[in-house]
Amino acid sequence: MRRPGPRGQKQLKKSFGSSSVQALLEVTSVVRGQRDLASALATIVKTVAEALEFKTVVLNLYRPEFDDFCVTDVHGSKEARDALLGSTYEWGAWRHLLTEQFRRGGAYLIPHGSFDWSEDIGTRYVPKLEPSDDPDAWHPEDELFVPLEDSEGQMLAIFSVGEPRSRRRPNDAELEVLCALAAHAAIAIETAQQSERTARHRASLEQLLEVSSTLTAAQSTQAILETVCRGIHTALGFHKVSIELLDGDTGLLRSRASSGWAPGDPAVLRAIPFDPMRALFDPEFAVSGCYLVPGDTAHERIGPEHVKYSSQRNGRGPRAWSHHWLLVPLYDRNGEEMGFIWADDPEDRLIPTAERLQALRVFANQATTALYAAEQFEQLRFLADHDPLTNLLNRRSFVQHLDAEVARSRRYDRPLALVVFDLDELKSVNDTQGHAAGDEVIKRVADALRATIRSGDNAFRIGGDEFAVLLAEADEQEAAAAAQRIADELQLAASFGVAVCASESEAGALLREADDAMYRMKRQRRAARFGDDLSAVV
Repeated sequence: MRRPGPRGQKQLKKSFGSSSVQALLEVTSVVRGQRDLASALATIVKTVAEALEFKTVVLNLYRPEFDDFCVTDVHGSKEARDALLGSTYEWGAWRHLLTEQFRRGGAYLIPHGSFDWSEDIGTRYVPKLEPSDDPDAWHPEDELFVPLEDSEGQMLAIFSVGEPRSRRRPNDAELEVLCALAAHAAIAIETAQQSERTARHRASLEQLLEVSSTLTAAQSTQAILETVCRGIHTALGFHKVSIELLDGDTGLLRSRASSGWAPGDPAVLRAIPFDPMRALFDPEFAVSGCYLVPGDTAHERIGPEHVKYSSQRNGRGPRAWSHHWLLVPLYDRNGEEMGFIWADDPEDRLIPTAERLQALRVFANQATTALYAAEQFEQLRFLADHDPLTNLLNRRSFVQHLDAEVARSRRYDRPLALVVFDLDELKSVNDTQGHAAGDEVIKRVADALRATIRSGDNAFRIGGDEFAVLLAEADEQEAAAAAQRIADELQLAASFGVAVCASESEAGALLREADDAMYRMKRQRRAARFGDDLSAVV
């Protein structure tokens, strides 16, 4: 739609007087004032009605998420507002009306009797007026529409005006004024919409920045993943977010954190192979470092058996979200794909803009950096508490656990047992087969412990060939049975000691009691092997 220049503005003054010029100034002030969209629309409708003297002015705002028009503002009688406000009209219905047959410059005038309104066009308001015999008089069933387009020629809205106070159909000069006002109104609407988009984008970036600042403070991988999901959900407006990471042992993708799904939802519980999903990482669908794939194409590429979820917040039309797949690849330090962020169900039901996807990609990069740092921290913390050869808890951790469990046992008068053992022949293995063979023996012991202890119990390597197991809620008989299970699984010569926590026991005393029992067994085993002449070594 052409915007009026200086010459056009002079013509407007001649053709429609000072009120029209005042209306143009009012609409222009809306543009310059950058009012919010709702205020801008209300001002525009009121200005058109008062300046051009139409009793009824209706604004049908285009909704790209549904490819339709919704009546957002009505200036007119209560009957008109009640009948039209909130009504929606398919774009296809308007195409029957905005034709060359009815075009009058930039407007479309549909005289009474020239269109069959019995078709399903949508809600229509016809004022109760007495028709006139004058051929130039306004008939109550006349319709006058003016489309409003943005600077790129995309539809913004459609004015519907009626009931001119002159009771006559507008002439060409009056329609020119109406179209000029519509052109300025289009600028105002586009400016207000752009301002709202800019404000939302700025707010999103600020929220992402705030979330990003907390990532480095998170000390666990899981905390970072959950923070990232919440950040994408709240800042970028996706109702469903999942971080799918590759399980190196199985080759399957598993959801490590999510937002918007219930914990037991199959979409987050079900693991799927990574290889089929790689078919979506096609440059054809790359936008700002993300991959946005139409739903049908995604299903064809990965197969229906790998579809875990179908979008619920879909729209209609060329700019609407319609079962799309939005994936943001995550890469490890070697540049290999380790999974992706999966975002779905956008709040606005629209395909994300390139700026929004760029923000998502940058946030994913920051999250990946934070994950690397968290992994290093977790590795250091793991090494501080675990034996590097067996991955069992180490002596430092054993002392902490022993103190805590003894204190709990005494406070709540609950049973607690401690089993310690060492290998009788590890030195011989090291001397005859080498330390590498000795290390393999140690690893076998760790495997045996993991295979036999209960899920709530803890196993420790507390010395070179010495191990311990803390058995909460276990008495002496249960502890002896546990020691026997370990011995059976080991299939190695080992000496065991068992101690049970008494009401007044201290952690150190419990350990000494278990050690004493182990060394008694060791002496007994040596006595049985070498006879009674052991006084020099006992």
